[in-house]
Amino acid sequence: MARLTKKKKEAQAKVDKNKVYSLEEASALLKEITYTKFDASVDLAIRLGVDPRKANQMVRGVVSLPHGTGKDMKVLALVTPDKEDEAKEAGADYVGLDEYLQKIKDGWTDVDVIVTMPSIMGKLGPLGRVLGPRGLMPNPKTGTVTMDVAKAVSEVKAGKIDFKVDKTGIIHAPIGKASFSTDKIIGNAKELLSTIIKLKPTASKGTYVKSIYMSSTMSPSIAVDTKIG
Repeated sequence: MARLTKKKKEAQAKVDKNKVYSLEEASALLKEITYTKFDASVDLAIRLGVDPRKANQMVRGVVSLPHGTGKDMKVLALVTPDKEDEAKEAGADYVGLDEYLQKIKDGWTDVDVIVTMPSIMGKLGPLGRVLGPRGLMPNPKTGTVTMDVAKAVSEVKAGKIDFKVDKTGIIHAPIGKASFSTDKIIGNAKELLSTIIKLKPTASKGTYVKSIYMSSTMSPSIAVDTKIG
């Protein structure tokens, strides 16, 4: 078992494990207990009362965080030559087609999001084993398969993220950086949570949002009140 460092002990001592914090309290406390030397990511883990094994209870969506993610998202645009300038002007980091398909086939996945066009999805099918496990496969539902490549790229760059409930019923999503002000963390969290609530499946019975935990990279997690105002 790993030995607790002094800073980690201090951080854990500040979190009352028997308390459920308001979103405002949790955001302020998180900044106190984040001790990494780098700008840590802030994440939410939302446990939902759904059975993700059933198609009619799958929760998946996209949200544009009002204050961005704080991360410079690396975007690959797999497009035909007539769309290359459009993708570059929108801020895509990598633009092309066949050369990048080959690179991915060879194992290259050094990007955060891939945007492409409907006509190209057929070429991506064989690469599912590489892209799927990394969450990189473009999907029309998340807006990453579209003819409006410029819009898709600019939205990702501005802070659009996609989320999906995992097999245990939990959504894990980044909502910013520890350097963000508490107001920005709160604003991003509320936007994500309100989007998830709007996506409640009709087949979901009982309590929908069972628990919310906020944490930053290597910090203890903080229980957040599920009643978000």
